[in-house]
Amino acid sequence: MARMQEARETSTTRRSPRSTSKPAAASSENKQMLQDYQNALQLMQQGRYEKARVLFEKLTPHASPEILERCRVYLTVCERNVQEAPLSFKTTDEQYDYAVSLLNSGSYEEARDQFESILIKAPDADYAHYGMALLSSMTGQAEDALEHLSRAIQINPSNRIQARSDPDFIDMADDPRFTELLYPESS
Repeated sequence: MARMQEARETSTTRRSPRSTSKPAAASSENKQMLQDYQNALQLMQQGRYEKARVLFEKLTPHASPEILERCRVYLTVCERNVQEAPLSFKTTDEQYDYAVSLLNSGSYEEARDQFESILIKAPDADYAHYGMALLSSMTGQAEDALEHLSRAIQINPSNRIQARSDPDFIDMADDPRFTELLYPESS
């Protein structure tokens, strides 16, 4: 009976774990790998296949068995989508409509790319400057918003009236420069 009690006491005694830097480093590497995996998934869901593909390629050689197969599948999906023909528009108006749809869906970087592309082709496209002003306002870039809105108004003064009632400029409402731009007669 004493032996059984001794055996029980011995088996319940806890040992302190050995301290080595390898598990901590491995844990840090795993956390980074999971973060990269989540970032790649998010990019893929946003339709940013080229950027997602780069991350999945980076992950594949070192991926843990739990995510390796998924990385390979997603990499294939990204490669297929990257190979698809790029978007083409007959007019800058069509491209603008597409950019606005991206803006409304929250795909700000893609919308910015489209607006910038329009401005390269047509630097005096007031609607593209107006779109960039909206995008800049929505993403907290007040200086860019003011610059593009000012240019849009300079090209087409009716943009001033439109901006006065546009709810997408709500973040700019407290900026005195914005008020001065929209209501110059008050100054």
